[in-house]
Amino acid sequence: MKTRDYLARPGAFRLARFRTDDTGDFPSKKVAVDQLHSGLGRLLELQEQLYAQDRYALLLIFQGMDAAGKDSAIKHVMSGMNPNSTDVHAFKQPSTEELNHDFMWRSLKALPERGRIGVFNRSYYEEVLVVRVHPELLAHEKLPPRLVTKRVWEERYEDIGNIERYLTRNGTVIRKFYLHLSKGEQRRRLLARLDDTAKMWKFSAADLAERARWRDYARAFEDTIAATTTADAPWYIVPADHKWFAHALIAQVIVEALESMRLSYPKVSASKRSELAAVRQALRRGGD
Repeated sequence: MKTRDYLARPGAFRLARFRTDDTGDFPSKKVAVDQLHSGLGRLLELQEQLYAQDRYALLLIFQGMDAAGKDSAIKHVMSGMNPNSTDVHAFKQPSTEELNHDFMWRSLKALPERGRIGVFNRSYYEEVLVVRVHPELLAHEKLPPRLVTKRVWEERYEDIGNIERYLTRNGTVIRKFYLHLSKGEQRRRLLARLDDTAKMWKFSAADLAERARWRDYARAFEDTIAATTTADAPWYIVPADHKWFAHALIAQVIVEALESMRLSYPKVSASKRSELAAVRQALRRGGD
């Protein structure tokens, strides 16, 4: 699978150019699942080296329409990660404290430290997605009125780009995933929530109101992705109608991102080797 085929390009970007039901070159779901399991094994190996080397951090951002499968994707990819060096953050409606800070504050607090993988289930991008579709939310952010101009979204794109550039220059590798779901598949999944007691709790009447703004959200995503996809912090458009394909693609992108860091375990110095040799002899003399 060529992950570059799913890269968003800056400029005139349209979601319609990407299929939501694409399954790549996989002849069947089983083949994709087998590759996913293989990829998760490689992912764990690379994650251990990331932690041991302690030079880079990896930030994974998941965005998409409601029911696009963000939780499912994170759950499946997480199954191949060591939880001791992974942090997952889900960003919901901002709290009073968060609204008293700049729009990036709560996300910046959650950034992964060196040697760790950070997973954002939604992110600071909500500020140019949900808030753009519902501009009345800007009033709750207590911005000085003179700063809320017609260029507020372009200014936020610029701020996000500057921060992501800063992060990459300081060793945080960023990969962003838009889970590209069709409206028909969303309808099917929302209906499934109503029929499944294990998923029923996820459904809210507000979901229908947001679904009615589908075109507004699609436009917001298109403008956001076009303005913020870069070589260092790219957006991947992940076909999400088939979860098994989405999971396999996401896992491969993550593996490739880790491999690009040229990770390795730290070299053991001569003095350290001598110390370890002494420890080995002491243990052998200990009998049991």
